[in-house]
This record gives sequence, structure tokens and C-alpha cells, in this order.
Amino acid sequence: MKRLDQTITQHQVFQYQKEQQIEALKLQLNEHPLSLEKRYNINKSICNAYYYFQCDSAIRYTEENLEIALRSGKKTLIDETNMQLAGFFSTIGMYKEANELLSAINPDSLDQWHKIFFYNKQKELYKNLSYNNFYEKYYRELSDRYRDSLLLVIHPSEFQYRIVYAEKLTDAERLSDAKSILLELLDTSVINHELAQVAYSIARVYSKEGNTEMKNRYYALSAIADIENSVMENVSLQLLALSLYESGDVRRAYRYIDYSLKDAIFCNAYIRTVAISKIYPIIEASFNEGINKQKTQLTFFLIITGLLSFFLILAVVYLYVQIKKVIRTRKEISLVNSQLQELNLQLQTSNNNLLEANLLKEAYIGRFLDVCSNYIDKLDDFRRTLNKKASDHKFDELSKILKSKDIIEKEIAVLYHNFDTTFLHLFPSFIDDFNALLLPKERFVLKSDELMNVEMRIFALIRLGITDSSKIASFLRYSNQTIYNYRSRIKTKALVPREEFEKMIMKIGFQIKVRHR
Repeated sequence: MKRLDQTITQHQVFQYQKEQQIEALKLQLNEHPLSLEKRYNINKSICNAYYYFQCDSAIRYTEENLEIALRSGKKTLIDETNMQLAGFFSTIGMYKEANELLSAINPDSLDQWHKIFFYNKQKELYKNLSYNNFYEKYYRELSDRYRDSLLLVIHPSEFQYRIVYAEKLTDAERLSDAKSILLELLDTSVINHELAQVAYSIARVYSKEGNTEMKNRYYALSAIADIENSVMENVSLQLLALSLYESGDVRRAYRYIDYSLKDAIFCNAYIRTVAISKIYPIIEASFNEGINKQKTQLTFFLIITGLLSFFLILAVVYLYVQIKKVIRTRKEISLVNSQLQELNLQLQTSNNNLLEANLLKEAYIGRFLDVCSNYIDKLDDFRRTLNKKASDHKFDELSKILKSKDIIEKEIAVLYHNFDTTFLHLFPSFIDDFNALLLPKERFVLKSDELMNVEMRIFALIRLGITDSSKIASFLRYSNQTIYNYRSRIKTKALVPREEFEKMIMKIGFQIKVRHR
């Protein structure tokens, strides 16, 4: 019992080792190239590692293996995976699903190893179904039949044959024969799952003999092996707790049943969880009763201590209330200061935005008036030129002028020049700041006669708040798709993430000298 208690205190170490073992297997899935067969075998190893540790994870990797088996079209792999999946379903209480999977398999078509696997899963399914079931006798008989079928296909020298046969002898009350077989199998030099199985079976024999001391000894040995191997479906510890409770060791029984319940829930082992849940309240009630008796003994001393401490508590409470008031006042002052700082920051931001908007509006209104005036003068000059040509009957020249696009292209160039001049007057550092957002090798070098290129004009319009591609396309006389392509291409050349690029463009500052009136 002392060794078991010490093992329980170290359970996290064993659990960590188990998790590391599983993680090492999972890392093999990252190897390349990885064939379907190799992935299947790695998944199978992971499932085996998860078997008594965490059923949900074992099911996930088994279902992935089922997909691989179906893709391979190999019936042997499909049957094997379905049998393994049925075993997990049986453990977590999905009996209908487990039965459907096993019923679809014809044992006559299986090789010897898979027959052993099949009959073992059938035996486990009906054994689990027999627990707490109205048809317990019926399902127990079915489990026993599959156990007999299992014994027919296993070689008598195999460990599995001897452990299953010993179970049959125990159920038949041939306790001496069963004990003889099991003691030959017992090897305490290796703490593994086989040791846990053998020790559990020996404990069952002693239980039927009525030898409580030896029964508890072997249940404890089985539980130690299970904990050291991170077997969360630990039936031995559960039965040991029940035996200790019946012997009057309620405190230790409660500690063991509580630990066993947590393991069963972690593993999602339905049978164990239900079985433990039925006896847990009984042991817990007895444990709490003992605790309550101790509490009663302590109550008298607590009352005396309480009286002596009463006045001290009054003083502490008064002091606490005063401190709370001071803390509350400080918090309120701090909150008000924070709100004032936030409001000041918002006001400053609003003022800056308003100043920028006013200055932009003032600059563009002035430029707009100049451009409109110039265009009126140009239109008048153009009208006079056309009128003169018409008066002189120079219709060929008049037709040539009207068909030419030189004037339009010239005016568009003037328009873009005016836009560039005005924008760079408002944002003199725009070109440098724009290039600074691009990768060094993608930065633009303007020609001697250029103020800005097409890409810069697109993002200049965005800086002015014109983000609609159709409006930008209309101004620059391009298609919407062309503007979209320009924007996307520039973003791929940026130093900042794509979604942050236009936000950074909007942060480019401006320097306008405001005349004091």
C-alpha cells in the first residue's frame, strides 16, 4: 500500500513519459516521403499507445487509418481497422456501433492472428454489455462463447491463451488450477501491462477464496503496474478501493476511488466511469462522515478561538473598510484622469483631422478656381480659332483640328501636372514616404520630367480619401481592372503586410504653411 501511495504521487511523471512517447510517434508522421502503408503503421502504433490512455484520440487515429484502408482497397486492413475501432467504441459505451462493425466481418475469411483479434473484441464487447444490464446473463453467456472460440484459435503456449484460460477456470470455480497457471505467469521484474493483467487475475482468485489480504496485495500490484504504464482504465484500483472500504479503511478507499474516477473520465472509459459512479457516493459519504466527526471535535476549539479573535476581527474589519475607501477613491481619481487623457487625445486627433481637412479644402478650392478660369480662357481661345477657320472657309483644317486628340492629351497632361503639383505641395514628403513603404529593390525612380507616376497618383488619391477603384479609374482614364491590378501589385512589393499598406499610406503626413491672418 505504501508503494502504491508513492506511485500515485508520481503519476504525473508517468503520464508525461506516455505523452512524450506518443509525441515521438506523431513526429514520424511529418517525415517525407511517407507512403500510405507507413502512415497506416505509424497511426496504428499511436492508437496502441492511446488504447488505455485516451480513447477519443485513439478513435481519431483509427478513423484516419480506416480511410487509408478503404483507399488501399485491402480487405485485411479494412477488417483489422474496423475491429480496432469496435474495441474503442465498446470501451466508451458505443455498443451498437461496435456490434455493427464486428457483425460485418466474417471470421472464416480471417487469418489466425486476425481471428484472435476478432474473437477477443467480441468477448470484450459482450462482457462490457453484461455490466449493469437487465440481460446480464445472456450477454455473459455470449462473452463466454467467444472466449471459448478465442481459446480454440490461440496456441496453448501463448501468454494470451493462458491468461484467458485462467479466467475461464476462475469463473468455473477451479481456483487452484487457475492460481497455478497465473503464478507461473507472474514476473514482477518487469512492470508492464501483462503484469497488471496477471496480478488482477490472481486477485480475482483470492477474492473468490475469501482471502482479503492477498486479494488487496495483488490488486495493489496490478494498480501500480497500470499507473506506471499510464493505463487510465484502472479497474484494479477501483476494486481495491471497494475492498478497503468494506474493511473499514475509508480514508484510503476514498483517495483511491477518487483517483480512479479521474483516470476513467480522462480516458473516457464509459464502463469504468459508470461502475465507479455507483460506489463513489457511498465511499464519499462515509469519508465525509468521518470528516464531519473531526469537524465536530474542532468546533469547540474554534468557538473559543473565535471569541478571543472577535475583537481583533472587528479592528481588522474597520481598518479594511477604511483601506477599501481609500483604494476606491484612488481608483476613481485614476479612472477620471485616464478618461480625461483619453478625451484630450481624441480632441487633439479631431483637431488635427479638422486642420488637415480645412487645409486640403482651402488648397484644392484655390487650385480648382485657377484651373476653371484657365479652362474658360482656353475654351474661348479654342472657340476663336475654330471661328476664324470657319470664316476663312478652311474646312479641311477645321476638320483636322476637330478629329485630333492632341488637345485632349495635352489637357490631360496639364490636369495631371496640376494634380501632382498641388498634391506634392500639400504632401511634400509623399514620394519619399511612399518609397519607404516598399522593398528597396522595388522603389520608384522618377524621370527628370515626372513629378509622380501612375502608381503614385493612385495612392495619392487614396491618401486624399478616394478609395473607390472606379473613381480612381475615371480620373486616371484607366479600366477598373487595371487600377485593381496596380493596387495589388504594389501591395506585393511592400515591406508591411498587404492589409496594412493602405492604412500606412493614410498616415503619411503633410506640411503646409498656414498664413496667420
